[in-house]
Amino acid sequence: MYTIAALYHFTRFDDPAALRMPLLQLCERERISGSLLLAHEGINGTVAGPREGIDRVIAHIRALPGCADLEWKRSESAAPPFRRLKVRLKREIVTMGQPDVDPKARVGHYVAPQDWNALIRAPDVAVIDTRNDYEVAIGTFEGAINPGTESFRDFPAWWEANKHRFHNKRIAMFCTGGIRCEKSTNYLLSQGVEDVYHLKGGILKYLEDVPEEDSTWQGACFVFDDRVSVGHGLAEGPHELCHACRRPVLPEDMDRPDYEHGVSCHHCIDETSEADKARFRERQKQIALAEARGETHIKIAHQG
Repeated sequence: MYTIAALYHFTRFDDPAALRMPLLQLCERERISGSLLLAHEGINGTVAGPREGIDRVIAHIRALPGCADLEWKRSESAAPPFRRLKVRLKREIVTMGQPDVDPKARVGHYVAPQDWNALIRAPDVAVIDTRNDYEVAIGTFEGAINPGTESFRDFPAWWEANKHRFHNKRIAMFCTGGIRCEKSTNYLLSQGVEDVYHLKGGILKYLEDVPEEDSTWQGACFVFDDRVSVGHGLAEGPHELCHACRRPVLPEDMDRPDYEHGVSCHHCIDETSEADKARFRERQKQIALAEARGETHIKIAHQG
């Protein structure tokens, strides 16, 4: 079994570039795959590998400045959930594009998974899903509002255009693991919203802790690895990924005439040109040839 660690932590790294190579080298030694992002505002990522290796990586991160109280979410997969390793430097560990947003200064009220249902069922609470539209499409909490955003950068503009809808409402927000809500709650507080809440540990912690019979979650939760989606108990879901547009598709979607493996699905069939599709077909051909040669080893991405 592969142990999967989803983590983030906001802290001040004066020189994130100096932290990158030791972390990359440790992950390589421990046969860790996945993605880690470093920025001045902290660290974010999901990685997978042997449990002992994951424990060493977590210990290394907790020894970084301000990361002693890092929390992480564990799940497991029978197959390697990532094909390569990336440790990258970024401007933000989750991109909102709002330079004044600072989760280290102030965030909304954390709500434990076992208290979430009662909060979102209250009549004076508006529940907002801060994830991207394609993530919301396969699952969300009952009664949640979908802003219809294509990226997290779009959230501030959506709020500005829709804030009149939430007069005298308490705002409850959620996302996959909690990181977006650290920024979105700080943003709403800066906009004068007084009562702001967010699900501690995100959807993943809720699905792990709350029994299915008590759940208000509907559908599956999109995850950014080869499992594609998970359900209650973090069991792997039914979705697969369209490798042309990176959106989730169900097995029955692959029976549609629009679906061609690695080339198109019903989501993206009209979004790419015939030249794009020809390029995707060639890519799939090369992948198949590499797999036929047994070249399925993890690739290491060394770029910054």
